[in-house]
Formats: sequence, structure tokens, C-alpha cells
Amino acid sequence: MNKIEQVAGTGIPLVLDDVDTDRIIPARYLRCVTFEGLGEHAFEDDREQDSAHPFNDSRYAGASVLVAGRNFGCGSSREHAPQALIRWGIGAIIAESFAEIFFGNCISLGVPAVCASRADINTLGAAVQQDPTVEVTVDLESCEIRFAGESIACEIAESARTALVSGNWDFLAQLLEGESEIRNTMAQLPYLTAFE
Repeated sequence: MNKIEQVAGTGIPLVLDDVDTDRIIPARYLRCVTFEGLGEHAFEDDREQDSAHPFNDSRYAGASVLVAGRNFGCGSSREHAPQALIRWGIGAIIAESFAEIFFGNCISLGVPAVCASRADINTLGAAVQQDPTVEVTVDLESCEIRFAGESIACEIAESARTALVSGNWDFLAQLLEGESEIRNTMAQLPYLTAFE
């Protein structure tokens, strides 16, 4: 199973409050059969309205850590939102707070969604704006974020942190790992063996 103990990479600052999932991925892209290609449409409407949007800024191309504000991912509970961010390249999200369902979707997809104080987020966002090449590390074992020689505390629900660092966030991997046990159980169920 894929253990996620830390995510490191450059950051992209989007320190706005109440960014809902309709903004992250517009509803017209929800009819897709697979999630492939969603990344190019992340924040599409916002990006079209604001040429200076961070997701339009080439300085942040390839960033893997999103720095956001309060109540990130609010609105409808679509998995497409974190899927679009993943496909854009985001591997971790730091925010003041998250909408509950968005947070759950992130964890079930292996994306650490950690909380930090607004003051620390502002400091981190300013550091990334000043130097877009600065590496940001989200460390789930020590519950800290490191960047430019600084370290700030972060929080994540212990159950989510444990699932990520142990690799138990990946339910499909757990099923595949338990294949022999599943087959043994199936062999003992009369309604599955009655027609053999």
C-alpha cells in the first residue's frame, strides 16, 4: 500500500475563503466518464475571468502544494474537485479549514489536507509569492510544514493522518491485498457456491 508520510514540492498560493467545488471544477465537466483531463479545467471559470489567477501564472507551473484559505472545498460534495486538483498536479493542500466532504474525498484519494492558522498561511503564501521556487514540505509524521528555513505547525484529524501514513487510505489496495481472504470467505457462502 502507498504510505504518504510527507509531500514536498513548490507551492501555489490561493489564499481565498469559501472556495467552493463549482469554482474548483465547473459543473459542465461533471459528465465525464473518467477523471482524465479534468486537471486542465481546474478553476477554469475563475482563470478566464482573471488572467492573474495563480493557476494561470507560469511561475507556479508544476506546483504540488496548494495554499488556501478558510472553508476550502465547500458547496456540493463532488469527487471531481479533488480529482481535478490531483490531475493539475496538486499532492497536498494547506488551508485554514476544509469543508467536511471535500476533506474526506481528499483523504480517500491520498491527498493530505492539513490545517494551519491564518497567520501561518499568510506567511507561507507570502513566501511562495516572493519565491515560487521555494520547496514546501507537508510532513504528516511531525505535523509540520517546512519552507524557506521556517517551520509551522499543521493539524489533521488523527484518523486521516494514520490512514495516510500507514497506507490504509487506499481502499482498493486493501481489497487487493486481502484477495485470498475474500476468496476464502466467498467459498464458505452457500449462496455463492450453490450453483457451482
